[in-house]
Amino acid sequence: MAVMNMVEAIRSTLDAEMARDERVILLGQDIGHNGGVFRATDGLQERYGEDRVVDMPLAEGVIIGAAVGLAASGLIPVPELQFLGFGSQAFHQLEGQVARMRFRSQGRFGMPMVIRAPFGGNVRTPELHSDAHEAKYANSPGLKIAMPATAADAKGLLTQALRDPDPVLFCEPLRGYRLIRDDVPEGEHTVPFGRARGAREGSDVAIVAWSAAVVVAEQAAELAAREGISCGVLDLRTLVPLDVDALREAAAACGRVVVVHEAPYTSGFGAEVVATVQQEAFWSLEAPLARVTAYDTPYPIAAVEHQYLPDAERVLAAVRTAMEA
Repeated sequence: MAVMNMVEAIRSTLDAEMARDERVILLGQDIGHNGGVFRATDGLQERYGEDRVVDMPLAEGVIIGAAVGLAASGLIPVPELQFLGFGSQAFHQLEGQVARMRFRSQGRFGMPMVIRAPFGGNVRTPELHSDAHEAKYANSPGLKIAMPATAADAKGLLTQALRDPDPVLFCEPLRGYRLIRDDVPEGEHTVPFGRARGAREGSDVAIVAWSAAVVVAEQAAELAAREGISCGVLDLRTLVPLDVDALREAAAACGRVVVVHEAPYTSGFGAEVVATVQQEAFWSLEAPLARVTAYDTPYPIAAVEHQYLPDAERVLAAVRTAMEA
């Protein structure tokens, strides 16, 4: 094991996979000479050359569109969107080309690519930088979505994504880049898609989260423990594919479920989680399902984003309500 933060785990994984497979090619804004805005690709252009670490213009549609052609030609492109919120400028490529190319070509063209996209709040970014848009991509059949919450999973899920024959949207939590540090396995390490992680055991309430919201869920569980409430925390790891079995088992074990995410309440992916639990574990439930999310407003200015995003106290309040039901 080696202790790494998340950005170190991502950089080392890209390095290892580029060394292992010469088909892997990186492209994006400022990823080469500058090493990426968060230094996730620092030093890789110097090591592998400008033909494999390619600086692209400020045009997300061009970046993803170019990746479509590279993947169709037999390469494994890793396009970077500087922020997930900028993916709106490339959604016509992501939803209309990337996600459905295997289907529309009747299997002739696969789309082995990994779209890296930082996202998430409480880092005081400007407008359009922190939005959690994962739900709209989950509604694009053919696209897999990975949401690591630990540095170890960042390595394991990214390695798995780079070896997957289908396109993967790999969402990286901005505030976790350097704040999240944990033991990362050295050498070969993959995490299968569709297999959630039990981040904490508990018997009263199951808190379901992904990405940086897992840290918030763990903080809330610790606060709840001081009040004698036992909370389990389930880290989904991937939204597509979704670990339905783990959701069913967590709901059956606790009877109460609280879902936490950074996206707005209406039509956030938490609604899909709630619908799945209701369908799969209805007779095990002892309280209404709850969601703790951002509010149904555009992402606010940095000075008040801490009031917009879910925190441990808001999650704790939902846990108390579930226990009182």
